[in-house]
Amino acid sequence: MKAKMSKEVALLSDIARAFADSLDLEQTLGAMLRSLETHLKLRRGTITLLEPDSEQIKVKVAHGLSKSSKNKGIYKIGEGITGKVVQTGQEIVVPDISKDPRFLHRTRSREDTSNTKTAFFCVPIKQEAKTIGALSVDRETSRSEDFEADIRLLNVIATMVAQAVKLNKLVETDRKQLREENLRLQQELKAHYNIHNMVGNSNAMKEVYRLIQKVADSNATVIIRGESGTGKDLVAHAIHYASPRASKPFIKVNCTALPDSLLESELFGHEKGAFTGATERKIGRFERANGGTIFLDEIGDFSMNLQVKLLRVIQFKEFERVGGTESIKANVRIMVATNKNLEQQINDRLFREDLFYRINVFPIFLPPLRQRKDDIMLLADTFLEKCSKENNKDISRISTPAIEMLTSYHWPGNVRELENCIERAVLICDGDVIRSEHLPPSLQMIKKTATMAGCSLPEIIENKEKELIVDALKKTGGSQKQAAKELGITERIIGYKIKRFDISRKFLS
Repeated sequence: MKAKMSKEVALLSDIARAFADSLDLEQTLGAMLRSLETHLKLRRGTITLLEPDSEQIKVKVAHGLSKSSKNKGIYKIGEGITGKVVQTGQEIVVPDISKDPRFLHRTRSREDTSNTKTAFFCVPIKQEAKTIGALSVDRETSRSEDFEADIRLLNVIATMVAQAVKLNKLVETDRKQLREENLRLQQELKAHYNIHNMVGNSNAMKEVYRLIQKVADSNATVIIRGESGTGKDLVAHAIHYASPRASKPFIKVNCTALPDSLLESELFGHEKGAFTGATERKIGRFERANGGTIFLDEIGDFSMNLQVKLLRVIQFKEFERVGGTESIKANVRIMVATNKNLEQQINDRLFREDLFYRINVFPIFLPPLRQRKDDIMLLADTFLEKCSKENNKDISRISTPAIEMLTSYHWPGNVRELENCIERAVLICDGDVIRSEHLPPSLQMIKKTATMAGCSLPEIIENKEKELIVDALKKTGGSQKQAAKELGITERIIGYKIKRFDISRKFLS
């Protein structure tokens, strides 16, 4: 008795381990059937599940049956012993399968059993009082044997099978939701980084758009050059999401953010014990980008040692993890960006000439903002709309003097500086118009230098009056009556001021 209990405990322990080891349903159920044979000498186990759509009972997992035998194990509800168990929800024990006509032997997996007595056990698998399948096993048995203990144990295992099926459904539901969410996010990213969402109508930007469309469908290495803040990462994103690799990862690496020793591990990964602190294997960015694109920002800061390793990846499409010897293939498109003069760095022996020619396959140059003045207000209006929405403010436009300040500034920080400038103005502004006083001091100094040098106090006051009247007329669509009400003056006074300051229609557009 104690020996049998010990076997049952070992069996249940193995089954619990099968649950913990895998979320794959067939793998879990297969391990459960193997444990039945190992511990209780039960043979030819099958787990059949009911398919609600077809109302057929099919073998999900089988142990001791060939693949062809498994495929034959299909029953209708009420057909044979398995069908009857699913129909009634009650277990059935056949003490001797050779003498029971209900036993259909559909799988044809058993040899002649006339010389041995083989018992067949079939118990229902239930979820919330509803039968969803059956667990069945064979066992050689003696003439007079009590099967009650076997049935009790099999019912316990059938309950565990039901839980495994339920868990699998939950996992599959979660996986489906994750797949759908992943697809949605990919579509959002593709829409967000669509080339048509990039802002700029200048000739210089039109050339950038043309080059993006030319190179997107290829696997060519791209180098994006331009000053800091010009939007090089947006170009890299646009190329990736317009390419056949759009559904695969886009991995960005800021080469200036990490020291040389950590950057190598970040790019290529490392093996456990490769260096102090490497307590486990790490997958690098190149492996994570497999099938997709890796974007190396500020490649001009690469050390000579890393330049050699990157050259090998580009040439041979393979690399090794730090501390490893296994060569790993890299199906990765490489894009790089830099704001440095690489040609000068080659002359200064800071950058390898052979690597330069490897990455300079398809160069794209992003012009600084001071060379694309036509795009300044287009960008400013885009940032104004975005920042106003993010900060729950209703700011509709930028005043004329503020526009003059924006277009007169030289923008050393380029598009990034312009975005930060508009965000600051939105945060400071309490009305519905961005005015000159809302802009940073650096821009206001430009205005002072250009317009206030040698101005008297009356002239400064007149300029401010003119600004306020132009803003009010713009806001009211050119209506002098409404503009006067907005400013708290009479129509006669505003008419006089418009004539005096020579405010023509061109100021209101």
